[in-house]
Amino acid sequence: MNNKMKDIRYKIIFGLFLVSLISSIILSIKPASEICDINSGCEIVYYSAYNSFLGVQNSYYGVIIFSLLSILMISYFINPTNNKKAVINLAILIGALIALYFLYVQNFVLKAFCQYCLIVDLSTVISFLLILPELKKGFLGIKKENEEGITTGS
Repeated sequence: MNNKMKDIRYKIIFGLFLVSLISSIILSIKPASEICDINSGCEIVYYSAYNSFLGVQNSYYGVIIFSLLSILMISYFINPTNNKKAVINLAILIGALIALYFLYVQNFVLKAFCQYCLIVDLSTVISFLLILPELKKGFLGIKKENEEGITTGS
């Protein structure tokens, strides 16, 4: 795949990170009564036991993680390195697993959905689908080197 297509994919991912960051900020600063439609099931998710981890609301983790990933993406655009790409890809991989878990919880356990949570979860899954071709190349999307140290692959 050419570099232009990779750049477009990572720019889309950056946009998805920003959307997820905004959704996480909204969930962090607004009370459920202001962001949830009474009949939507959003409050069920918002006030469930699954809304926090180690006593910290999940949306706060989202604000921190998506802020850091957005900064890392900007750094990657300015000075791309394999290490930065590997960290981004690893974060997306871990995030996608967590997002799938939360989608499972909303659908099968709580049987209720939070629209802002869905935005974050689906954005993360879409980001994973966008890096999937990179992951097929090698560990975390880093091209493998042959014995002479020459990078192989496209």
